[in-house]
Amino acid sequence: MARIAVGGIQHETNVFAPYQAGYDVFAQCDEWPPLCHGSQMLDYLRGVNLPATGAIERLQALGHEIVPLLWCSATPSAHVTEETFERIAGMMLELLRAAAPIDGVVLDLHGAMVCTHVADGDGELLRRVRETVGEATPVVATLDLHANISDQMIARASVLEAYRTYPHVDMAATGARAADHLDLLLRHQLACYPATAVRRPDFLIPPVSGCTLVDPARSIYDSLGELVCDEVSGLSLACGFPASDVAEAIPAVVAYGFDTEAVNTAADELLAAIKQRRQTFRGHLYGVEAGVSEAMRLSVNADGPVVIADSQDNPGGGGFGDTTEILRELVSQQATGAVVGVLNDAQAAGNAHAAGVGATLELSLGGKTGVPGCEPLRAEFEVRGISEGRFRATGPMLAGADIDFGLTALLEVGGVQVVVGSKAIQTVDQSMFRHLGVELSRQKIIVVKSSIHFRNDFQEMASAILMIAAPGPVSADVMSLPFQNPEMKQLVDREVGLFK
Repeated sequence: MARIAVGGIQHETNVFAPYQAGYDVFAQCDEWPPLCHGSQMLDYLRGVNLPATGAIERLQALGHEIVPLLWCSATPSAHVTEETFERIAGMMLELLRAAAPIDGVVLDLHGAMVCTHVADGDGELLRRVRETVGEATPVVATLDLHANISDQMIARASVLEAYRTYPHVDMAATGARAADHLDLLLRHQLACYPATAVRRPDFLIPPVSGCTLVDPARSIYDSLGELVCDEVSGLSLACGFPASDVAEAIPAVVAYGFDTEAVNTAADELLAAIKQRRQTFRGHLYGVEAGVSEAMRLSVNADGPVVIADSQDNPGGGGFGDTTEILRELVSQQATGAVVGVLNDAQAAGNAHAAGVGATLELSLGGKTGVPGCEPLRAEFEVRGISEGRFRATGPMLAGADIDFGLTALLEVGGVQVVVGSKAIQTVDQSMFRHLGVELSRQKIIVVKSSIHFRNDFQEMASAILMIAAPGPVSADVMSLPFQNPEMKQLVDREVGLFK
């Protein structure tokens, strides 16, 4: 039995987003538990689809002792502030030092955290953890599929293990794989695998094109699983998160194992599979007017709802979740049987609660963050329902997580319903509508503030899925991002036109 420290800090940074991540957004509960540590961390994470949970459960099943450190996450946004990173990292390291002696460490990271004072937040955390525990102690880290894998992350971690699904339904499973790596290294009395291989293609994979439910990503990740064997213990493909605007925001293949030739061969084969599909990482995006018209046309004889992804205002990529252009267009085109959610406007939700169910009130809804091309929707709304915004998720990805939207209301304008919450949280679970009495299977059109993750719980019911490029900071066309990093600029200059 070994003593294994487990902790995590998760943030995906879109440097073009309108607001930064302070300590309060890590401390609060949203779709994931709030900042927690010690035995409290074990209580909060129990039964939740997170890497830390999967790691803890597998390590306990293997007979190891768990030493919980600290776990927290924040909705994607612009940079994590220096004060926030230093405060949380300092707490984690203090707990790690107090837990000594430790035989191994598992860290639940995102891999695309950019701070105001350090571009590679995850690599810096790994550096400090490695400095604390020494070179002889295995340190295994889980990463999001959209991690920006840096040289420092590879050097400081014994193993990096990334998700293999997008939507990320395998987060706990990834944690379990990380635990198996750690157990294997401990049994061999190794701090790391004898062989490591890293490969990086020289082009971007747009996040909206990386869904593993469909090709090209599906076949690539299927081949990844087939390449793992006794000689190749670990193989990961992280697609990168271009909106982080760092040089590492490109795809990266990392392979580990006991046989150098086999590890290099696996990395080369996976890289070849990615390059072979280079031209297929494209998807069709509708404009607002055309997309709404197409959704209405398809919904007439559909056997299920048409789902519209409001991808560019996705809180899961750094959007504020408060743009109203698709809602406005649905009203303008007199759509029926349509519902939009979840729109972030704490003031409107509070006014609806004060007015009560059945009331009619004038509101200036959304559009409060100054996103270019987006204005508030000023209209008369009927309050159809209200809630405290606390409920349990039911879909595969969030899997039992306790969600807290703050005050939440169901409003109706021009025959279109809209769920309004008080926090920017990506719309990925049917419970986000159903807790207010909206039965989604009866809707003709469902608009979600999400890019891909909604598919985990909406795809089966959908008769069609449309991607609409409404205003927002989460650009679906990565070539149009206003990159400042010189290496990203050069890459885009070289690849311009690839995703047009």
